[in-house]
This record gives sequence, C-alpha cells and structure tokens, in this order.
Amino acid sequence: MSDHHAQAKSSGCGGLCGGKCGSTIQDGVIKNNPIIHQVLGVCSALAVTSKLENALVMGAALVFVTAMSNAFVSLLRHLMPRRIRMIVEVAIIATFVIIFDQFLKAFYWDMSKQLGPYVGLIITNCIVMGRAEAFATQNPPLLSIVDGAANGIGYMIILALIAVFRELLGAGTLLGYTALSTAWYEPNVLLMLAPGAFFTAGFLIWIINALRGRKDV
Repeated sequence: MSDHHAQAKSSGCGGLCGGKCGSTIQDGVIKNNPIIHQVLGVCSALAVTSKLENALVMGAALVFVTAMSNAFVSLLRHLMPRRIRMIVEVAIIATFVIIFDQFLKAFYWDMSKQLGPYVGLIITNCIVMGRAEAFATQNPPLLSIVDGAANGIGYMIILALIAVFRELLGAGTLLGYTALSTAWYEPNVLLMLAPGAFFTAGFLIWIINALRGRKDV
C-alpha cells in the first residue's frame, strides 16, 4: 500500500493523468517553454510587454484559450475527419478567443482597448495550434488541459519577466505605480519601443539558456 501511495505521489496527479501530469507541466513551463526553447509567439510577446498588466492579461488569455481548445480538440479527436481536422481546430480556438475578447470588453474595457487586436491574433498563435495538433489530438482531455495550461503559464511567465524589465527601466513604474522616482532615475525610453522589446527578449532568452546549459553540465 505504501509503495502504491509513493508512486501516486511521485506521478504528480496520481491516476487522473496516467502519471503524466508532473512531466507535462514541467515540459510546458520549463523544459520546452514555447518562447525560450521553441521561439513561438514572439511577435505578440514583444507587442504587449511594455506594461506588466498587459503582459499578465495576455498571458491569462493564452492560458484560457490553450487549455480550453486542447480540451475540446481532445474530446473530438476521434470524430474529426482528418481532411478537415485543422479547420475544426481553428474554429474551436477562434470560439474561445472570442469568448475571452468579449469578457474583456464587458468587464475590463480599458484593457481591451490597450491590447487592441492582439487578443484576436491568438487565433493565429503557433503555440495554441501547435499544442492542439501535436498534443491534444493524441492524448485524453484532462492531460490535454494540463498541457495547454502549462504552455500558457510558461508563455505568461516569460511575458511577465520581459514586461517587468521594460516597464521598470523604461518608465520607472510597475503595474502603474512609481517604482523608480524620476528625481534620481531617468527612464530609458528605448526599452518602451520595439527595438527595446527585441533586445530585452533576446537578452532574457540568452540568460535562461546559458544558465540551463551550465546546470545541465
């Protein structure tokens, strides 16, 4: 009995995901992070990271859309004809993107205006389609939800790190509150522009990969 409990505990989610929950979460958040290791979703990541608040909302949108679309693609994986499978996947993804967009417009209008078309562009985000096609079509619904949420969280963490650096040093604020007083700090305007976003993302990817490489050695 004790051996059984030990195995269930080490599996992360016991028997619910066939013992694959822990490894799936690790892959999505750390080992196979969609931005750091796959370099996916970079354009939207750079476009919304001038403010931490925007980055967190965009990350939440991706978590919701990826998890829910993975769930429905997995549920329908045996029913979708192969020749129209990707069309069905896009339709499912678009449905959840519209739901989230309407939620923002109803309850968070200012943020909806700031993010503009970027929420809608989640429909074309390679991360969402990639997880639906590569994972959800081959795995059960619960594990597919875990995979979608993990990849979304991995994406959100990187967005938040980029946004913290850009907003803090580029505007001297965090979440709209003054963090670095202009009495002694001169904001670096370059970090709030597109080149600053590329430099920040590249620098962050380099640091994380360098640390990971050193750890693996």
